[in-house]
Amino acid sequence: MSKIKLAIFDLDGVITSTTEEHFKAWTLLFIKHFGIRLDQDLEVYTKGVSRIESFKILLKHSKVDIDDMKLIECLANEKNEIYKELISEFNESKICPGVIDVLNFLKQKNIKIALGSASKNAPYLIRSLKLEQYFDYIVDPTGKNSKPAPDIFLDAVNHFGYDPEEAIAFEDAEAGVKAIKNAHIFAIGVGDEDLKDADVKFKSLTDLKSSILENIIRGN
Repeated sequence: MSKIKLAIFDLDGVITSTTEEHFKAWTLLFIKHFGIRLDQDLEVYTKGVSRIESFKILLKHSKVDIDDMKLIECLANEKNEIYKELISEFNESKICPGVIDVLNFLKQKNIKIALGSASKNAPYLIRSLKLEQYFDYIVDPTGKNSKPAPDIFLDAVNHFGYDPEEAIAFEDAEAGVKAIKNAHIFAIGVGDEDLKDADVKFKSLTDLKSSILENIIRGN
């Protein structure tokens, strides 16, 4: 493993948690248009994937057929407006435990930091959380294949002209970890999911001690 020059972070579930707001927005949309209350168990299938892909997954599980792509995009955008209203009052209190310590450590080591999220709302959330000063680059997911495709992570690596072996990435979802590994990047899993494909895994970033991160950065 090469000496690390870049750290890439997923947003939801790693830096902050908007899972509840995302699924509530989908639920309100499905009640309004289809009279269906989504089963909470479906939430896991939408983690780490794009808005359109999430919608298609929920439509399939709900046995709702929509062939009109323009209608799908319209309804997905409506969901996003509901979601944005739900996150409109997010602030620093919504940052996940351990995040600031890890970001500060990486900055002290002169590691570049990128945000690799499938969410088009990521820049807004980073501003709301007052974390802009930490990020050297935010990937624009527009036109990129959803995770587990490696596109988002490779975009971050390519932006700095680094090799994948010179990067690490943080993810909380199975699709995201697979995307990292498909990009040939060292994967750090975060959270309660199994994430069996991650190179290392921590229940919380508070468990990622500076000595462990130092060894990962050095390629040990």
